[in-house]
Amino acid sequence: MSTENNFDLVVIGGGPGGYVASIRAAQLGMKVACVEKRSSLGGTCLNVGCIPSKALLESSELYHIAREGLGVHGVETGSVRLNLKALLSRKDKIVDELTKGIAGLFKKNKVQHFQGTGRIAGPDKVEVTGAKGEKTMLGATRILIASGSEAIPLPGVPFDGKKVISSTEALSLPKVPKHLIVIGGGVIGLELGSVWLRLGARVTVVEMLPKLLGPMDEKLTAQAMRVFAKQGFEFHLGTRVTAVDSKGAGVSITAQTAEGKEINIKGDTLLVAIGRRPHSEGLGAAEAGVAFDERGRIQVDADFRTSVPSIYAVGDIIAGPMLAHKASEEGVAVVEKMAGQHPHITYDAIPWIVYTWPEIAWVGKGEEELKAEGREYKVGTYPFMANARAKTMAATEGQVKILADKKTDRLLGVLIIGPRASDMIAEAALAVEFGASAQDLALAVHAHPTLSEAIKEAALGVEKRAIHI
Repeated sequence: MSTENNFDLVVIGGGPGGYVASIRAAQLGMKVACVEKRSSLGGTCLNVGCIPSKALLESSELYHIAREGLGVHGVETGSVRLNLKALLSRKDKIVDELTKGIAGLFKKNKVQHFQGTGRIAGPDKVEVTGAKGEKTMLGATRILIASGSEAIPLPGVPFDGKKVISSTEALSLPKVPKHLIVIGGGVIGLELGSVWLRLGARVTVVEMLPKLLGPMDEKLTAQAMRVFAKQGFEFHLGTRVTAVDSKGAGVSITAQTAEGKEINIKGDTLLVAIGRRPHSEGLGAAEAGVAFDERGRIQVDADFRTSVPSIYAVGDIIAGPMLAHKASEEGVAVVEKMAGQHPHITYDAIPWIVYTWPEIAWVGKGEEELKAEGREYKVGTYPFMANARAKTMAATEGQVKILADKKTDRLLGVLIIGPRASDMIAEAALAVEFGASAQDLALAVHAHPTLSEAIKEAALGVEKRAIHI
């Protein structure tokens, strides 16, 4: 093996965990190689996940506003038409610019990028197979697995990329479906369902659980569902899909409700969004001695080290929420630990976001979790209907909800459904990170008029001191 192919660290995966880890490791003086099978860096998130979906959500929301939401502002428009080709082209342009940006960062930080499929060939070796089958062996003092996750198909119903699709195909449909059936009422199903609903599709969501957004606070989930129903979503909760028929021109599903009633739903496209699973196929990790848990995730210790001392893992391939920002934080933390530093991640301070409209965001725990733990807590809420800035935006759906320890007042959870919740949650995440109390949030001066005043009022509401309600 040539000396030039020996590295201090070889990272398998160029997504939010892998590329961030590669750059940080290079900053710390390591010689780094990053192996990515796609032709562009950024992983699922940047190529076929977070970024393209948010581009479509933004464009589809503007289209919806132009058609139905400008009259309240005194803006009159003529005929509004959808140019789907231009909308999708804008999304692709954004992805292209950002992936090239990561490539530029690799060049700047002297990270060597190997395009191909990485396979662990030993505790200190990674074999890279290129697109044409050519193989390159990389020597590695340490190996970091950041291979991410993949969409889960329905049992016995493989994705065909046309009528039975995953989130990847849902980002590039050549025409607006007449009737999009979505199996799964989680983040992905609701976000992509929102895109195509706004663009003119009928959207039906079938969810096996009795509520949307599994871990989300039950009361806020119920409020979100009412808002989504007003937008035109059709829901079948507590309903299990028993059969799928994709023969012929369309697709139909047979499902059974919680009451045992059998229903049949016909559409032209079926989006399966029932979750994601760790991607480990062909990785060679198990053959190298790396231990997995019962859910197919790599087991790691507090330093992200696997059962093989020279091999580490971060992101969707290990336990924890499958979130891009979680993977990135772990990517930084693992290489800093390798360098002898002492980073820390507060997992309770990692925010969750659903980019529907209104947006939904939360950090910490909801009421159901606290009740299950036997934790005594106080609640403060504040509706956006009472927020001046929200009124000026004609965006008054939703509320802020704050949960604090009954004795100590320490923040336990902050939950927001409303306009720009994705940006507002950062303040709450910082407060949870620093162990702040509800009173700390209440004492902080919030500019007027802003949406974030709703956080202050909800914090005041924990002690029944809210002013503007």
